[in-house]
This record gives sequence, C-alpha cells and structure tokens, in this order.
Amino acid sequence: MKKGLLALSSVALLFVITLALWSVSKSRTFQLFGEIYPRVDTSEKVVALTFDDGPTDKTDEILSILNDLNIKATFFVIGSDLEKNMSQGKRIVAAGHELGNHTYSHNRMVLKSYNYVRGEIEKTDQLIKEAGYDREIVFRPPNGKKLFVLPYYLKQHNRKTIMWDIEPDSYPDVADSSEKITKHVLENTKPGSIILLHVMYDSRRESMKSIRGIVLGLRRQGYSFKTVSELLKY
Repeated sequence: MKKGLLALSSVALLFVITLALWSVSKSRTFQLFGEIYPRVDTSEKVVALTFDDGPTDKTDEILSILNDLNIKATFFVIGSDLEKNMSQGKRIVAAGHELGNHTYSHNRMVLKSYNYVRGEIEKTDQLIKEAGYDREIVFRPPNGKKLFVLPYYLKQHNRKTIMWDIEPDSYPDVADSSEKITKHVLENTKPGSIILLHVMYDSRRESMKSIRGIVLGLRRQGYSFKTVSELLKY
C-alpha cells in the first residue's frame, strides 16, 4: 500500500515538474537566466515592428512597403534561409533595417546541448555579418521556446532574449484576414510593444497585406517605429 502511494506521489511530482518546465519554456516574460524582453517598459509612444523567418523571395515586397512608409524594422532571419538567399539579406541591410538572429535551423531550442546551441547561434551570426550587418545582433528563439541551455549561453555572452507582446498570427480567427490582423494590433499595442508578424511565405499573405494598415493606424494614434535595438534604449 505504502509503495503504491509512493509511486503515485512520484508520478504526480514528475507531472508537476514537467508542467512547470513546459510553462517556463514557452513563457514570453520569464526565463531562468539573463534578460528577456516581450516589450520595453516606457511611457513613450514607440514600438518595434519585427518579422520572423526568411529571407525569401518575398523580401523585396516587404522592403518596398517599408520604404513607402519610411520606417525601419527588425528582421529575425533563419541562418539556413539567409545562406540560400544572401542577396535578399544584403538588400535588407542596404535598406537600413536591423538583422536579428533566429538560429540556423529554426529548431526548438529546448533540451539541446551547449555545443548545439552555440553552433546554431554563432553560424547565423557569421552569415548576418556576411550580409553586411556590422552592429549588435539581437536574438529571438524559434517559436519563443527556451529552457536551460539557451538562456545560459545568452547570459554568458551578454545577449538578451527578444520576445514580443503582439502576435496576431497566433490567433487563427484573426490571422485569416488582414483587416482582423490590423484591428488586433491597433487595439492591443501599448507604448514599448514589440509586434511580431510572419510575412515571408505565401501562406502569410494576409499578414503582408496588413503592414500598411498597422503602420498608418498606429501613426494616427501617435506612435513612432523603432528597430528593436533602438527600442531597448527606452
């Protein structure tokens, strides 16, 4: 009887620990080591517009829209995509935007070895430098996942984890319409918000179409746009 209760207690404890670690791994506001930023704590009406993944053949369209709107954004690129599409990466840099590191393979950075984490980040850093970007390289984990090793590596190298507080793509009933995406962003943005959009693939066409409405709408509310590095100064 006692053995049975002990076994049951052990299973329950393991379940609680697993649930707690799973919650930590996906938290946008907490990690075990180093600094994490889902937004910046400021009263100034400044925000950062960020794009994940790529670069792909959609890059020129995004750059054209941003040029028309006269804003700078932060592109968190995947190293393997940048390696295949270096010319697009160079165009992002030439247009004055910020290149961020989104790892080389875009695998979830949970339960990975230190050497694996280091390789994913440092290989992508090198490719970003080859694209002509010579400033500090900000970092965002794929799918926002992190647990032990990734935050430890980042803390050792004095690098921050950049998350987000606005992601309309994460709501299926919002992501299917550019109007709904725009409305969601305009209603939920706060001073210091970091806005995440996925626009690098055909499946994200509605997100691409929402960029202009988001920028113009937030400007009407008094917001100005910064790169992530600029926003962190606030």
